[in-house]
Amino acid sequence: MGNDDFSRLELSLPAARANYRYFRSLMEPETKLLVLVKANAYGHGAVEFAGMMQLAGADYLAVALPIEGMELRKAGISLPIMVLTSGTDFFEEIISYRMEPSIPNLSTLKALVEVLKAKDLQGFPIHIKLDTGMHRLGFMSSELPELFEYLKDCPYVSVLSCFSHLAAAEDPEQDEFTLGQIKMFIQNATALDNALGYKTMWHILNSSGIERFPQYQFDMVRLGIGIYGISSRPSAHLEPVASFKVKVLQIKQLLPSDGTIGYGRLGLPSNNGTTIATIPCGYADGINRHLGKGKVSFCVNGHRAPTIGNICMDMCMLDVTGIDCKVGDTVTIFGKEPKVTELADILGTIPYEIFTSIPRRIERIVVRD
Repeated sequence: MGNDDFSRLELSLPAARANYRYFRSLMEPETKLLVLVKANAYGHGAVEFAGMMQLAGADYLAVALPIEGMELRKAGISLPIMVLTSGTDFFEEIISYRMEPSIPNLSTLKALVEVLKAKDLQGFPIHIKLDTGMHRLGFMSSELPELFEYLKDCPYVSVLSCFSHLAAAEDPEQDEFTLGQIKMFIQNATALDNALGYKTMWHILNSSGIERFPQYQFDMVRLGIGIYGISSRPSAHLEPVASFKVKVLQIKQLLPSDGTIGYGRLGLPSNNGTTIATIPCGYADGINRHLGKGKVSFCVNGHRAPTIGNICMDMCMLDVTGIDCKVGDTVTIFGKEPKVTELADILGTIPYEIFTSIPRRIERIVVRD
């Protein structure tokens, strides 16, 4: 079976490299670049995309969960892997698979140290998460003195980096808040380094932060949605890495007398007749049910074809009246046309949700040219 014979998410290696070069151009040569490949690389395929980033020259990878990092290690990915939400139940795996946990609170740190003590391991690499206003995870300013006191006589860990996360870096109207976060981060990171007696690696910028606040890139930046081709700046000219493509299963010519189309009988042929194409992709494949009934049009042979009727679990129907197409022709759900941002706007959501809703049963294919 060839790559064109099934539903697939095509990953453009040239597009990923072009986006990587764009963000690198905003950075100083010595600044390290961490690429986020959590949530199956934002739905793009973690193993495939991590391999692409390793080839591109990334310095670090980050995952959300230990199991995600384990998958990468088993696939031969050798870059340092930071685990953003380590929890306290998988320290054995984090250690054995050479991952580096984020530590957001003292209880997590103490739980890790107990495991390290039992293994007689010292100097294990960790990353300290600071809460500068996101109020999700991380040490509050008031909690730092206790952290410093604990670290003072703790040979079991070595703090590689300290970091925080910007809550609204993409929004110019909230720049005062963002700059306040950065100011707090500088103060608390400085205090941490002073308490440790050595310099840690600092990082706070996400994709929007890299574009809008490059003067605060510090020692490393964390590149997430931007590497996949999404920017809050229209002038960025990033390239979409993923193209979601499927094949036409069947084509039917329907007259009004033939009845309705799909579940709930909500698809209706026009008075002059309607040509429908059925494709093997539904809400179980990431095509949200709210995109049915003509809310969106997919691309068929260079033409836009609206959905007709309700989206099914594994299939949906398109109105291809007037479009020259046949069984086996390719339909683009999103890519260059339509862009994923169009689907997100229709649904009132963000591209992240569209990408991460594509299940693993849709094969990821790396396209190298």
